[in-house]
Amino acid sequence: MIDVIAIDTPTLGDRSYLVTDGQDAFVVDPQRDIDRVLDLARRRGVRITDVFETHIHNDYVTGGLALALATGAAYHVNAADPVAFDRAPIADGDEIPVGATMRVRALATPGHTFTHLAYLLTAPDHDPAVFTGGSLLFGSTGRPDLLGPAHTADLVHDQYLSAHRLATRLPDETRVYPTHGFGSFCSASQAEGEHSTIGQEKRLNPVLTESEEDYVTQLLAGLDAYPAYYAHMAPANSAGPDVPDLAAPARAEAEELRRRIAAGEWVVDLRSRTAFAGGHLHGSLNFGLDGAFATYLGWLIPWGTPLTLLGENPDQVAEAQRELVRIGIDRVEAAGIGVAGSASFPRATLADLAAVRHHRPVVTLDVRRRLEWAEGHIVGAVHIPLHELLVRIDEVPDREVWVHCRSGYRASIAASVLAAAGRQVVAVDDDFDQISHTDLPVVSPAYQQAGR
Repeated sequence: MIDVIAIDTPTLGDRSYLVTDGQDAFVVDPQRDIDRVLDLARRRGVRITDVFETHIHNDYVTGGLALALATGAAYHVNAADPVAFDRAPIADGDEIPVGATMRVRALATPGHTFTHLAYLLTAPDHDPAVFTGGSLLFGSTGRPDLLGPAHTADLVHDQYLSAHRLATRLPDETRVYPTHGFGSFCSASQAEGEHSTIGQEKRLNPVLTESEEDYVTQLLAGLDAYPAYYAHMAPANSAGPDVPDLAAPARAEAEELRRRIAAGEWVVDLRSRTAFAGGHLHGSLNFGLDGAFATYLGWLIPWGTPLTLLGENPDQVAEAQRELVRIGIDRVEAAGIGVAGSASFPRATLADLAAVRHHRPVVTLDVRRRLEWAEGHIVGAVHIPLHELLVRIDEVPDREVWVHCRSGYRASIAASVLAAAGRQVVAVDDDFDQISHTDLPVVSPAYQQAGR
């Protein structure tokens, strides 16, 4: 019996897969922290013989090479990818036997990248399965713009053709196992679900139900910004990443932490936004582990800036380190454990914001992304997406700032940035959908005017 085991990385919105016949196994698109894969194989009592990459990833650092070296597995990377390490080159149509019964065939599926491959698994008495990487996702496709605007027009049409290639060549019962699409910015739109088949995608996925023109138009219109750290992922993956060092960083006390902040280093508090607002070290920044920590930290931090982590306990710091090595931030300068601070700022709701706007002039700062703003925003709000705040902070008017996002997580990051810059700030910790229960005037395409 063939068993396909998903290895989730929900904070990045990705899945890797270990596939086994009970004795031998192969792995698709492993993350950097390969100990998870090795532990799973050890618990299952199986031998990893092959590792397959669907593409040179843009959203995380791969563990493929390190896993292959650790297990003696063959490392299959597209022969057309210019990499700096030895690999088992593979191309469209090549078939690799794994174990006694499994066969894995490479299928060219350009669109997310020019050299993207999907992998079709066949075995006796088992429905076929296709590992689609960043090609065909659950109800969506991978985004085609990560290689730069000069290539987007070609790649978006390639993505359409690749999806149709899979849909026409594979039987409807073929199980679909994508790498992206569970919150990853590599997905062109939000993909949902735990299971799917080619037949289900043919009924529901816009790339397979709409015309090429409509698909291309709607996909391009729906693309928004993606994390800045993506620019560093493909070069790292092409060079061949090694096993990350997850050893605990040196401890730092409050005096050293203040020196690091004064020197322009980043001291990042991992606690929840509630805890951070209640009391923190002045100048520290809040990227809580209870949200998309690595995505937003990697997006905002100037690449190469020395980084120190503040946690409630060593386990919290260790969790953050694991998240960071997945995006290529390998070095943490120091860690502060349980370091208290006296700085604070208020938290509020959207109803509080509505009330205060009746009594005094305050700045309403919206740090959501462009498409979120276009869907509806508060009249008179200043719009600076979170990922642009560091370079546009001078555009925030010099008075009391009430900052909001969609749910409160990004607002807390923004509030910590503003507070570190000496600004008077209130973090709106509320769901933007609650705005309908206030009298805040909203600009929305549904109304085409201010107010309700």
